[in-house]
Amino acid sequence: MPKPRYAQIVLEQTPYYHCTTRCVRQAFLCGHDESTGRVYDHRRDWIEERLLTLGKIFAIHICAYAVMSNHYHVVLHVDQPMADAWNDAEVITRWHSLFRGHELTHKYLKGLALSAAERRLLDEIVAEWRKRLMDISWFMRILNESIARKANAEDGCKGRFWEARFHCQALLDEQALAACMAYVDLNPVRACIAETPEDSDYTSIQTRVRQALKIRDALGWNEIDDPEHQPDSLVPFAGNPTQDMPNGLPFHLSDYLSLVDWTGRQIREDKPGHIRADYPHILTRLGIKPEKWLIMTSQFESRFKCWIGISETVRRICRKLGYTRSPGIGACVALMPG
Repeated sequence: MPKPRYAQIVLEQTPYYHCTTRCVRQAFLCGHDESTGRVYDHRRDWIEERLLTLGKIFAIHICAYAVMSNHYHVVLHVDQPMADAWNDAEVITRWHSLFRGHELTHKYLKGLALSAAERRLLDEIVAEWRKRLMDISWFMRILNESIARKANAEDGCKGRFWEARFHCQALLDEQALAACMAYVDLNPVRACIAETPEDSDYTSIQTRVRQALKIRDALGWNEIDDPEHQPDSLVPFAGNPTQDMPNGLPFHLSDYLSLVDWTGRQIREDKPGHIRADYPHILTRLGIKPEKWLIMTSQFESRFKCWIGISETVRRICRKLGYTRSPGIGACVALMPG
């Protein structure tokens, strides 16, 4: 039985979530429909641009994404400390970039005096907007609704563009996060619409590789791991999780790129490969066996349910939420270390 969003998104347990949305009837509403000859690739531009724009407005950052012909994937990081640190003007300005706002909020930004009653109402409005600006449901709603409106206007029709709201999976630890990001970044390769990750259009991996090549040519290969040199539209890779580090993904970018490249070679049926003796150290650090990693990164959605992590972590969150059973625990026990 599907879990409600409030039961799937629990920030006390993890700030990382994998979300997926599909077009109605899985039709080719964002790509090339070979049966009719119509091309909708420009709509993938819409989704990518809107997704990255919202990532700069919300306290929700983009870790990975892949926009396919009839669906898209995104791995999100909810930054609650960022939202909590915004002052009232920051919250209002961000919300006004999305909606018209309220008469009182416009009055406040103009520096006009507010009565005590108006100030109390303003505080309530700002508190609600602050909550929404770190809410994945609001993020996905604004993203999907704007794309649906543009597509329906272009087609001169009404009705659903997306088949449902969105599917959500909580990523409870580093193993789940790494596997999910690789799964998302390799979607075009797995679908045989790209030969390599860097050739995969409308993906975060392509954006990261292009930026890394620029930094390599300008400053040298060792500099690509510096978070300051990574794309500002994506959550940076910040380094080894066992060390003190700035906010960011708990891996080195160079390790992750090697891992994605190695994984892509293994899961392509038309490109048989072998596991090198010196396979990327990130697998060893995460305690994942290569054969289990390949299953996770090629069958992530079908194998796992709403919570993904080592078995004890999944059981703990289920107990906290009052569930008598732990959905999907079998896959976590079989595939996740710990």
